[in-house]
Amino acid sequence: MNTLTSLFSKTYHIDLRDVDFTKKLKLSNLFSYFQDIASQAAEVLGYGIETLEEKFGVAWVVTRIRVEIIRLPVWDEEITIETWPLDPGKVEFDRDYLVKDANGNVIIRAVSKWVIMDIKERKLKRSELIGIQYPESRTERAIEGRLGKLKDFGQLEAAYDKVIGYSDIDFNGHLNNSKYVDYIMDCFPVEDHKNYSIQVIDINFLQEALPGDSIKLNKDTTKLNDHEIYIDGVNQTNGNVVFKSQVTIKRDN
Repeated sequence: MNTLTSLFSKTYHIDLRDVDFTKKLKLSNLFSYFQDIASQAAEVLGYGIETLEEKFGVAWVVTRIRVEIIRLPVWDEEITIETWPLDPGKVEFDRDYLVKDANGNVIIRAVSKWVIMDIKERKLKRSELIGIQYPESRTERAIEGRLGKLKDFGQLEAAYDKVIGYSDIDFNGHLNNSKYVDYIMDCFPVEDHKNYSIQVIDINFLQEALPGDSIKLNKDTTKLNDHEIYIDGVNQTNGNVVFKSQVTIKRDN
């Protein structure tokens, strides 16, 4: 008889549709994997998407995530992702991830923060609303340290504009979190993607973006010598900062 546990794992096969021109997993698809496994893990624990909507009128929304990459898996590789929640705070829910290769080696680590949002009012609700209870209390972290608020280095420059369309939105009707990653990656020319790779990516998801909204992408490269680049997106429809991100890069050759 299996004992219910907070730890949930799933194996993924890296298909051609999941990789970029280097045959490595696209970072946005990694984020989609994280979203997928988080949803399934919550479902197993009794707090899945449909349960939250039907019982409490709320939806899971990721607000912050940090991903540290040892290496990205490649086409036709099989990986296993493990995820587990920590005890909830008053408003936020922490969820961590480990990505392992076929030999059990950790190749990616990630930590994230989630909230519950009222679907009709689009307002955050306190965690006590859903009374979530886990089979056990887990304290181990995939990455030590706090997920802080990000800010630019002081010299933002316009990168490009993006209009949100059908292919960008999810079942909540707003811009999907994995799409932010594509927008961030598109701030760099293809030549950079040939020569550099992402070691760390931090994202703060701040505001919803809806179909028809125009997002202005900005980039700050003043800390390029430290291998750090800041990127954010501003909704030109209302002036809100939609997301803030920081990436640490390394040269591959």
